[in-house]
Amino acid sequence: MKKAILGKKIGMTQIFDENRKLIPVTVVEAGPCVVIQKKTIDKDGYEAIQVGFGDKRENLFNKPMKGHFAAAGVPVKRYVKELRLEDVSGYNVKDEFKVDIFEAGEKVDVSGVSKGKGFQGTIKRWGAHRGPMSHGSKFHRAPGSMGASSDPSRTFKNKKLPGHMGAKNTTVMNLTVAKVMVDKNIILIKGAVPGPNKGFVVIRNAVKA
Repeated sequence: MKKAILGKKIGMTQIFDENRKLIPVTVVEAGPCVVIQKKTIDKDGYEAIQVGFGDKRENLFNKPMKGHFAAAGVPVKRYVKELRLEDVSGYNVKDEFKVDIFEAGEKVDVSGVSKGKGFQGTIKRWGAHRGPMSHGSKFHRAPGSMGASSDPSRTFKNKKLPGHMGAKNTTVMNLTVAKVMVDKNIILIKGAVPGPNKGFVVIRNAVKA
């Protein structure tokens, strides 16, 4: 059964398992999430639930968003996401669900926006080789040849050139839930989670486990 929850990345730390083995983990504050809207096949053509997570001052929202939350009868939330699940019949507007939907040992996929690196060259962005560093070569970290000059007289699409790096939707798959702390709404995930600290993420059960 598909399940998912919204969360906020706190940072990384380490814990020890029952065999005193050190495990690097990412701390994620996940939930409680509240259902804002429920979409059905009859009305919308597909099944999904729209959920919210995190607090935010109401005066920072525009009128349409305030009305959207008011219609659901729930307080405004900072992070809103639509989750496509197999069966949403068990969910209703105003329902809350917490991190206890997951348990230690489960495999999860975590999605978030990767860290932005700004404008970068081919060496950092694509792992290209540099040129000779000797004096007079005048070719150190340049992108190199652009392609043939006469035929086809253009640069092919998708050529790995300098440009904007990072700040993209990224999913890290098959991570392991190390520990779930229900009382603190915390889930510890073994390994690295995409995005910066305080960045929002979506935790789903793994599709390739």
